[in-house]
Amino acid sequence: MNHSEYLDVFIEESQEHLQAINDHLLQLENDQRNLSIVGEVFRSAHTLKGMAATMGYEDLAHLTHNMENVLDLLRNEKLDPSTEVIDIVFEAVDDLEEIVTDIAGGGEGKRDISNVTARLEAVQQGDGAPASEAAATAEVTSPSQRAGLQENYDQYELTVIQQSAEQGYHAYQVEISLDEQTMLKAARVFMVFEVLEQIGEVIKSNPPVEALENEDFEQHFLVTVLSKIDAAEIEQRIFKVSEISHVDIQVVEVEKYKQTQEPRVEEAPKTRSAGQSSETGKKSAGKKPSEGNKTIRVNIERLDVLMNLFEELVIDRGRLEQISSELKNSELNETVERMSRISGDLQEIILNMRMMPVDQVFNRFPRMVRSLSKDLGKQVKLDISGAETELDRTIIDEIGDPLVHLIRNSIDHGIESPEKRRQAGKVEEGTVLLKAYHSGNHVFIEIEDDGAGIHKEKVIQKALENKVATEEEIEKMSNQQIYSLLFSSGFSTAEQITDISGRGVGLDVVRNTFESLGGVVSVDSELGKGSRFSIQLPLTLSIIDVMLVEIGLEKYAVPLTSIVETAIVNKNDVYSAHSQKVIDFRGKVVPLVFLSETFEVPREETDDEFYSLVIINKGDKVAGLVVDSLIGQHDIVLKSLGNYLSNVFAISGATILGDGQVALIIDTNSLIK
Repeated sequence: MNHSEYLDVFIEESQEHLQAINDHLLQLENDQRNLSIVGEVFRSAHTLKGMAATMGYEDLAHLTHNMENVLDLLRNEKLDPSTEVIDIVFEAVDDLEEIVTDIAGGGEGKRDISNVTARLEAVQQGDGAPASEAAATAEVTSPSQRAGLQENYDQYELTVIQQSAEQGYHAYQVEISLDEQTMLKAARVFMVFEVLEQIGEVIKSNPPVEALENEDFEQHFLVTVLSKIDAAEIEQRIFKVSEISHVDIQVVEVEKYKQTQEPRVEEAPKTRSAGQSSETGKKSAGKKPSEGNKTIRVNIERLDVLMNLFEELVIDRGRLEQISSELKNSELNETVERMSRISGDLQEIILNMRMMPVDQVFNRFPRMVRSLSKDLGKQVKLDISGAETELDRTIIDEIGDPLVHLIRNSIDHGIESPEKRRQAGKVEEGTVLLKAYHSGNHVFIEIEDDGAGIHKEKVIQKALENKVATEEEIEKMSNQQIYSLLFSSGFSTAEQITDISGRGVGLDVVRNTFESLGGVVSVDSELGKGSRFSIQLPLTLSIIDVMLVEIGLEKYAVPLTSIVETAIVNKNDVYSAHSQKVIDFRGKVVPLVFLSETFEVPREETDDEFYSLVIINKGDKVAGLVVDSLIGQHDIVLKSLGNYLSNVFAISGATILGDGQVALIIDTNSLIK
């Protein structure tokens, strides 16, 4: 069997089920008496086991099966969900995640699971309590009765049974139980149905056919079949299907059901024989026609192709707008305007299709915080808000690791030990708040802890030691700017570096990652009260709003998200300070960056007495870009410069303008120091 076409779906669904198991286990730890949570974990584990067995990943299926046995004991209240038991289940989940990761990386999904399997089996044997009196009494009843399965027939079905009896058919209610070890329940059900349809007509099942196909049942199900063969032979044929543990066949007594049921208002069809299509019989199984699923899975590569095609359309749209404005033809103008509106709506739809909730990243953190706090002997609670906030998939893919680093920092070097918190008059349990929210065309992600905070004097001392800044520069800095020195390369105020993190170690990489996505990172802190890291990110990276500017004969694009405002200033208002030309703009000293010098653009000197400025910001820092002229605002498509031009200073990409010219996109973060 060729599984390659199903592999992507298997990996994606496995990851979803593992995440669901993680989430529900964390809930169970806080609400140990809630057995419905155990049921959710069991269902996810059971589905994962079936998928793994179908795909031939034996280690994955075997480990999930053992984990399922422990969950079954929890579900039936034969085992308490203690922290020790949940820890062992979490260990099993860790191994399952490793196996799925190996499969996703092209491996065979092999792993030594003997240790964790032995621990799961020990839990099963150690806590296997004898069956209670109630359970012993229940053995007298059939498995399906214990599972709460009972068959009822409506007026139409009873009419079918009666009319079939007139043609020599017997109506049997067949109760079937699958073996507890059965991995592919749906396959066994299918084989049973095949056997029954060879000898008669299946007219009803409980649970309904759809639930059986989706394995949404325990081990037992009921089937009503019309056949001319006697019950003993039917039982014999069913037992030829492997992994069947129990078969019980009863004749359906129509009169008994007629007495216990209200007649239906609508009139039943006048004729229906057992020889009619089995599909009709299945539809009569009390199911409403299922509505189609409102969502579909689409490979992200297809969305990338769609986005690339639309980007080409945006470029052509710009060209058409330019031609239209030059020709001044009213009909052409109207058509181009309509095309612009429609393509604008299309652009919004395509961008929304690529948006994903940050929950995709956030949902891995509760489990990580639990493990870290245990390792460090700390009590830490993670509060998450705004997980439904959406970001472009390309950004989502990149922000996971930097956020992991910041959260590790908060727990390792932010949150104090329970003893120190008690001495400081705080509650023993520290809190890390992870928050996401929209603001304009940006998404903000904040990580805040109520720990010890950052010691400003230590930061200054370390900055001077590492020659990150001079005393003169530090004197002019605000507190927030001093804390931002933590993002300098190799900077750390940690007294000792741990294998988990050192506040400052690697923070330069965190900042660089966010800035490469067009984001800005800032940090604020209050000693003894805690720290807050704030990340500002653009909603999308593909199609952006820019201000087009001209320098000499070249055009450049400045992203609108980094522009504070534009201005025209008199050259006489420019001063020199520390070998840097600056202006006093709205009571603030703003350094000037002459782009013609930065990018070495050939241009003729003019005796114009004014400078055209684009005021940009990066956090609380600002600068003024000096350009020759401002062209105006445009939607542009961000194109990569390719591998050969990946290190061009202060340029993040390029775009093709309506007239076919290439304009370079300025990375404003690189221009502010």
